[in-house]
Amino acid sequence: MSETEDTPQTRSPQEVADDVVARVLARAGATLHDGATVHSSYDGDQLELEERTSLRRVAGLSTELQDVTEVEYRQLRLEKVVLVGVWGSGTVTDAEISLRELAQLAETAGSQVLDGLLQRRQKPDPGTYLGSGKAAELAALVASVGADTVVVDGELAPSQRRALEDIVRVKVIDRTALILDIFAQHAKSREGKAQVELAQLEYLLPRLRGWGDSMSRQAGGQVGGAAAGMGSRGPGETKIELDRRRIRNRMAKLRREIAAMEPARVTKRASRKKHAIPSVAIAGYTNAGKSSLLNRLTHAGVLVENALFATLDPTVRRAETLDGRIYTLADTVGFVRALPHQLVEAFRSTLEEVADADLILHVVDASHPDPEGQIAAVRHVFADIPGAMDVPEIIVLNKADLASSEAIARLRSREVHSIVVSAHSGEGIDQLQALIADQLPRPGVSIDVVIPYDRGDLVSRVHEHGEIQTEEHTGDGTAIRARVDEGLAAELEAAAQPRP
Repeated sequence: MSETEDTPQTRSPQEVADDVVARVLARAGATLHDGATVHSSYDGDQLELEERTSLRRVAGLSTELQDVTEVEYRQLRLEKVVLVGVWGSGTVTDAEISLRELAQLAETAGSQVLDGLLQRRQKPDPGTYLGSGKAAELAALVASVGADTVVVDGELAPSQRRALEDIVRVKVIDRTALILDIFAQHAKSREGKAQVELAQLEYLLPRLRGWGDSMSRQAGGQVGGAAAGMGSRGPGETKIELDRRRIRNRMAKLRREIAAMEPARVTKRASRKKHAIPSVAIAGYTNAGKSSLLNRLTHAGVLVENALFATLDPTVRRAETLDGRIYTLADTVGFVRALPHQLVEAFRSTLEEVADADLILHVVDASHPDPEGQIAAVRHVFADIPGAMDVPEIIVLNKADLASSEAIARLRSREVHSIVVSAHSGEGIDQLQALIADQLPRPGVSIDVVIPYDRGDLVSRVHEHGEIQTEEHTGDGTAIRARVDEGLAAELEAAAQPRP
């Protein structure tokens, strides 16, 4: 068994870890399965949820192979899993929260969590991540519970994954591969699927593994040498090298496709800026209630599910402030601790919605055991998006109907610019709408004109995008005193009748 550190408690570190795992598995099951998602009239028909839950794995079935280490890594399937975590720093509560989140991720991917191990050590073992003793203990546990996959709460190096698979004799994946698998299941749009596939291929390329000698056989001669000709080595190319070349070609094609999709998104943003339509972006940790809040504010009817990364494709909807001003509300992809950098890069065009917004609604699950950690994780991703940290931010403490008053008071003392709401019950939504209206940029040009009756389109645009102070119907036209943007002001001045 690997080395462990002494703790000041009367129990040994392993006893503490076993207790943590038991609580983690119990709470994770209660979180995702015992409490079904309750929908409100704002959520719409939720037909996509029925489609998603119509295909589930059948209990009692297992993989055909007893030793599945030779299964192609790209054909990853999660069925019955054992969780493994390394507790290197922090408190027992921190380790419990991280492993509980891993259990929720595994169940969101469609697997069944059977058991788990939590090891305390200063840093992961460079060879097998856990150390030879703990890896042998894990192999015995996997065999006793009949698991076919081990999920590690961290990112494994290719050599660590291979070494651990050789010991436990089942598939071994890490947290990054698990998140990528969930994204692949839930992406719906063409752009979303391309972004997820690109992230998967970037992760797979250095981890490609084949069946021993069959992937390394190579012809002799000059074409097999390291100094071979341009492009490809032709007959001297091994099977694994051929696969790597195909993956690189596919990645290049996906990057071109994603780049070709970007102008449409840029055009839509330019159109909104041209008409001076303010934009608000909803961002936050996964399962914090972003989609529920979007449904509550706009009746968008997007998918709502009590699961991590339930919705991935960004949704932009038209909304209206209490004083009648129009703005757009964009729901972005959820974040998580240690979000794979491949996903941040692949979804960069989507995440730019945050940087281009006039206001960010940072949604936080106030009922979560560690909301401060969620806020820090989201802001860490914001730091990787140029310009995102400069956008004004409102901390929306959601799920107020489930959170304790002590947790809400603690969060409000830390985050001054915050508001407490419940997207499910509607508590605090009116106050949030008033705060949004107060924070959005206001038109900067004052106008006092008479618009001819045959230019009703301009009057409509003033109502839609400006702030009307007075409006009067006269014999010459509609007399309006309002505040509008510069472009609309120029059009109004050109079409206006002289004041009597």
